Amino acid sequence: MKRNYWTREELILAMNLYVKIPFSKISKNNPVIIDLAVLIGRTPSAVALRLTNFASHDPYHKARGVSGMSSSSKDAEAIFNEFTDNWDTLLFESEQILATKEKTTIEEKFEFILKDLVLSDKKGETRIREVKTRVNQSIFREMVLANYATQCAITGICRRELLIASHIVPWSKNEKERLNPENGICLSSMYDKAYDIGLIAIDVDYKLIFSTELKKDVKKGFYTNFFGNFEGKPILLPQKFLPKKEFLEYHLDNIFRK
Repeated sequence: MKRNYWTREELILAMNLYVKIPFSKISKNNPVIIDLAVLIGRTPSAVALRLTNFASHDPYHKARGVSGMSSSSKDAEAIFNEFTDNWDTLLFESEQILATKEKTTIEEKFEFILKDLVLSDKKGETRIREVKTRVNQSIFREMVLANYATQCAITGICRRELLIASHIVPWSKNEKERLNPENGICLSSMYDKAYDIGLIAIDVDYKLIFSTELKKDVKKGFYTNFFGNFEGKPILLPQKFLPKKEFLEYHLDNIFRK
């Protein structure tokens, strides 16, 4: 019987889904996996297996011993590496493929995030660049929230509208890593701001540390209520794409107000 090999487009769509759902939700019974299976003409079991193949190439899950089907591992590794080498291009390409499969366009699919972007007077490369940036920012948020099971990594707050996909290395400082989920931490709004301006930091052991400036307020009520209980505690770790230690070190060296 002739094997029905996966195409590059199918693998890209599977990777697109892998980065958007928590690792714990990889199951043939997950409705979004079933939807993708229908879209590409595969079984839900086959799609779920592919997602496990991708997990087996994530350093975090590899260290845990997660393994996929060896016969398809090389294809999964190639696509996984293609994404991790160029998130900016591959995220947008995967969304374009998905929109085509769903018989729509990028601009129709992401109308909710493009509505305040004036495109009528934009043409060619300028238009594509601005749409791509907005779409990729939206997907970065989706990836980071999925990685942290839609919970603040410090407090466990799980109200989606209160959560931010925080960058460890700021957006403006490293273009290549802007969309890397290893450069993202899910934080609620106040802690995102505190992290962004260096009042708090996360060390390479994933523990929360406070700046001397913040500790000046140790006797104030807000410090006790919102910070005191968390100092030195480990953050809630993501289900995939652990924060990269070199990114945490950058924040400690360049942003944190020691």
